[in-house]
Amino acid sequence: MAQEYTGMAIGIFELESECICFVALDAAAKAADVRIQAVERNRLGSGACVKMRGTVSDVKAAMEAALDAAAGRTKIVSHTVIAAPSADTETAITMTIGK
Repeated sequence: MAQEYTGMAIGIFELESECICFVALDAAAKAADVRIQAVERNRLGSGACVKMRGTVSDVKAAMEAALDAAAGRTKIVSHTVIAAPSADTETAITMTIGK
């Protein structure tokens, strides 16, 4: 699975509401050419973390759309875009999916 994302930027956002995560990822997917890599439920509450992949410009546009969709609906816990993940980062990201 990791090989299919090699060379792609990654955008990660975490929201306090799992429901609003789906609203936000839908907005992200409609705003730019990104692939949703994973949605992971937060173990401590009802929140979730979304990982999406694409070109740097697409991931940035998708992130902006996702955060706009979430704003005012739930707490945005954190978000980031990694333009060129290292091999070690890719390994770590893969290890977290499905955990």
